[in-house]
Amino acid sequence: MSAAEMRTVGAINQALRDSMQQDESVVLLGEDIAAAGGSFKATRGLLEAFGPQRVIDTPISEASIASAAVGMALTGLKPVVEIMFMDFVTLAMDALVNQAAKARYMFGGQGSVPLVLRTPHGGGLSAGPQHSQCLEAWLAHVPGLKVVCPSNPQDAYALLRAAIADPDPVVFVEHKAMYAAKGPVDTAQPARIGEARIARPGRDVSLVCYGAAVPVCLQAAQQLAGEGIEAEVLDLRSLQPWDKAAVLQSLARTHRMVVVHEAVQAFGVGAEIVATVADEGFDELDAPVLRVAAPFMPPPFASSLEQGYAVTAQRVIDAVRRALA
Repeated sequence: MSAAEMRTVGAINQALRDSMQQDESVVLLGEDIAAAGGSFKATRGLLEAFGPQRVIDTPISEASIASAAVGMALTGLKPVVEIMFMDFVTLAMDALVNQAAKARYMFGGQGSVPLVLRTPHGGGLSAGPQHSQCLEAWLAHVPGLKVVCPSNPQDAYALLRAAIADPDPVVFVEHKAMYAAKGPVDTAQPARIGEARIARPGRDVSLVCYGAAVPVCLQAAQQLAGEGIEAEVLDLRSLQPWDKAAVLQSLARTHRMVVVHEAVQAFGVGAEIVATVADEGFDELDAPVLRVAAPFMPPPFASSLEQGYAVTAQRVIDAVRRALA
């Protein structure tokens, strides 16, 4: 099938639609996902296509939604939960962390929880400190959970299809400021959870990133190319499991690395990557590994303050120059 141009939100909708058409055990549940089509319209039209038994509006209780989904998954369904904002995952942590993530381990491999939890994170929309957090490092820290974060419509489609097909719980992280981003989507092209991709090859420095940080790094790499600096952009796509081999291979090519993400820097995904590189790739390093991330504070509401909080191409460029100095 030839690739069709889609927005990210359309790619997510198409992945849900295709999964539901191919597997009657796939059901959707969440707040305002049925008649309203979801807060960001990712489920628009699915109620009409599949009916209220498979596209289920829930009460405003994230704990109840996640708990119901765990029960559905344990009894043979494949629930796809929408949590309106990632900040509200905090209300679903018991079901997600203590139940879904632990079932296979506690039941000696006999229990499977094929649950997908979709949730948007990130800033850029002046949504304030309770609707803009990037909490993916919390979830990647939990044994039994897989965490993915696409950066483009193609990966949004393919990784969501892979997440729904996975026999274990997957947290599918979307960036709300990227829902309108356009790109080609080939529905026949698969993606594997745990496999990074080279978004731009380079020889001088590796920019390791994911989600909304990928277009920021690509913009930085384009500007650096004008100075004769070729930055390789490695899109992790999957945070748990993450593609350690791809990161170390990129380092072996460039010998310098900058890790970039929108979440706060302290105890973030970047810290795990830096620690692993120091442990297993130290001999390849010609300079310390640097991180570009948000400061240790809640995301601000005012757009002027949010611009100062954000990870920008200029901040990435400044870090690359320090790495090359």
